[in-house]
Amino acid sequence: MREVLLVVHTGHQSNIDLARQVAGRLAVGGVTTRVLDDEARDLGPSCCTKVVPADDHAAEGTELVLVLGGDGTLLRGAELARPARVPVLGVNLGRVGFLAEADSDALHEAVGHVLERDYFVEERMTLDLVAKVGGEVVVKTWALNEISVEKLIRERILEVVIEVDGRPVSAFGCDGVLCATPTGSTAYAFSAGGPVVWPDVQAILVVPSNAHALFARPLVVSPKSHVAFEIESTGHPAALSADGRRTFELPAGARIEIVEGEVPLKVVRLRQAPFTDRLVEKFDLPVKGWRGPSAG
Repeated sequence: MREVLLVVHTGHQSNIDLARQVAGRLAVGGVTTRVLDDEARDLGPSCCTKVVPADDHAAEGTELVLVLGGDGTLLRGAELARPARVPVLGVNLGRVGFLAEADSDALHEAVGHVLERDYFVEERMTLDLVAKVGGEVVVKTWALNEISVEKLIRERILEVVIEVDGRPVSAFGCDGVLCATPTGSTAYAFSAGGPVVWPDVQAILVVPSNAHALFARPLVVSPKSHVAFEIESTGHPAALSADGRRTFELPAGARIEIVEGEVPLKVVRLRQAPFTDRLVEKFDLPVKGWRGPSAG
């Protein structure tokens, strides 16, 4: 029996209606729909073939996690898919939807690909982190997009030291600093002034946010590098966030250590279109005047 975990942004009735249509079509095709217990009431009995808790076991035994919503909902789906080692397929019902593989107008087509098993899976790099205070681990988590360390007090400046591979690189006051994956380069890191990195490039990005320093440029380092942020011990506390979903308060003197994630995220791809096309479409980039290689 084939099973799919359906994760839905249930804040809009239109999303719920689409989810019910998807569940019905999957059922006709012999695929059981599994839904999360905190979404089951909104989705109704037509979607709730099987209801599971929203924990690390939610996607175990499924073929994939099908997400209907924006990037935030897809990140939630990723949290469920990664521990089960199953791929996630995102259908964008939000605005930009960079993480999603299909937009709402292609939902019917995407479900057809699932029913026919007509898709392939690629792996996306993740980040693992530990935060320490006085040498003791106080936070341990992961991220698909980025790890951000930001000032907790709006009127204050966050004083940090950047370290790569056990050696200090620079120290400065800032609003925050991010460590991002190529997947996350088009998210928060992009807004903070970081470069766009193609998803198949293996690298870790370090991007300061509003730094008060001459040398505070984004850095692109090896995926095997060890990155650390040290919060000045005589400074102010900070807010640590993983993908904007898991947040923690850290005191002055805390140390955040970041490495390539031990477990990548599996992502469903429906077509072989290059990332360049997605970039141009999502950001509505001007390409008028392009003649192409054949133009000489």
